Amino acid sequence: MLTLADVLEALTGHRSELVKLTINEAVIDSRQAFPGSIFVALPGERTDGHNFVDNAFKNGASLALVQKDLSGQFPVLDLRGKPDLSEITVPTSILRGTPFCLRVENTLEALQRIAGFYRRKLDVRVIGITGSVGKSTTKELIAEVLSQRYRTLKNTGNLNNEIGLPLTLLRLGMGHQRAVLEMGFFVPGEISLLCDLALPEVGVITNVGTVHAERAGSQEIIARGKAELVQALPPAPKGVAILNYDDPLVRPMKDLTQASVFYYGLNPAADLWADQVEGMGLEGIRFRLHYRNETLHLRIPLIGQHSVHTALRAAAVGLVEGLTWGEIIEGLRKANTQLRLVAVRTQRGALILDDSYNASPESTLAALNLLNELDGRRVAVLGEMLELGQYERQGHEIVGMRAAEVSHRLIAVGERAKLIVDAAIKAGMSSTNITWVPDVPDAIQVLHTELKEGDVVLVKGSHGLRMDRIVSALESVS
Repeated sequence: MLTLADVLEALTGHRSELVKLTINEAVIDSRQAFPGSIFVALPGERTDGHNFVDNAFKNGASLALVQKDLSGQFPVLDLRGKPDLSEITVPTSILRGTPFCLRVENTLEALQRIAGFYRRKLDVRVIGITGSVGKSTTKELIAEVLSQRYRTLKNTGNLNNEIGLPLTLLRLGMGHQRAVLEMGFFVPGEISLLCDLALPEVGVITNVGTVHAERAGSQEIIARGKAELVQALPPAPKGVAILNYDDPLVRPMKDLTQASVFYYGLNPAADLWADQVEGMGLEGIRFRLHYRNETLHLRIPLIGQHSVHTALRAAAVGLVEGLTWGEIIEGLRKANTQLRLVAVRTQRGALILDDSYNASPESTLAALNLLNELDGRRVAVLGEMLELGQYERQGHEIVGMRAAEVSHRLIAVGERAKLIVDAAIKAGMSSTNITWVPDVPDAIQVLHTELKEGDVVLVKGSHGLRMDRIVSALESVS
């Protein structure tokens, strides 16, 4: 359990029981504050957390981390310059239990220092996950598998960055035995920072794609950034790197770590591998699993043949963490939710595959492969893909070629999506079956006029396009 004494020691290097206070959790949204929580006032481009300290206290927060002068509104302990705590005079209001502020040089850095300090106090084994595609689904499934034996914490939603991961670490309790932490990547050095905080002992790499190439520069730079996870692992036998054998940029990461390496994939050269993969549409997937001298036939409720890699990652972690096959299989079979791809039926009887959260070439190809498994007139509504950098043309063209192979109707949304259209036509799709529109409202108008019973409609595009508006509009069509 985190205490104020821990916070003071993390921030100043001195331990003091100035005030007896237990801290249950940290929040950055004042609306989520509750008794026993610490509110971290982060300055931002649009909103400044310092404007909501009072609201956080009204909602029960016990203290707040601030980096600005709040003009005497609240009692303050000034920790700038790492003071000797024995020389600090504590206002009597704090001693009476009044909420107060800890003033620091930088609230984000303070949050990270507190989280790193707290992590080092706990006897918990951390599984770190990174990759271009499939991190969140992998995190959920690994946590489900490990929960069959261990008390397991995972980061919720998209709390996978330099803010979200420290918040997750501060949710750890003394009873937790495993923590499954997704680690996001935008620029080199970011995953290294997260590893310094979380101290992962198991690292899982899903793949290396082109998403965020605009910021990072190239796939090779992205690969180096992802590899920061395996480089941070402790030496074998304590450290284990779980690597995708099928990804040519992931496989060589074995040379960058002192941890033992466990390969998974569709190749018999991997430690854990699968074959006879069969997609059953929305009913899940079926495959054969191989490990050492064992062969198992599995059917799990994850959607799309690409999900076999997600299952392999979760099974690999289960094996590394000492679970039995019975526990692993039970966890895999409980994966009855697909995080981001949701199937909904419209009033007209069309089936909508809502994968509108975000898009990269890799995830869009996977979604198109799922579309190909389903019966009916297959309609691909594909939005432009952002942040691809030098891979922009190539990524859109690959998607366009696959769309021509699997769909009967293509609707492309956004300026960059013209590249999808051109590639689909070159691949043999008739231009009469293709419509390009500049934005989401125009796509909705086209679909309103032609949506009918038996259609299967995939909606996929970068988050910035808000393609979820298409799904909402189609659900209401009568």
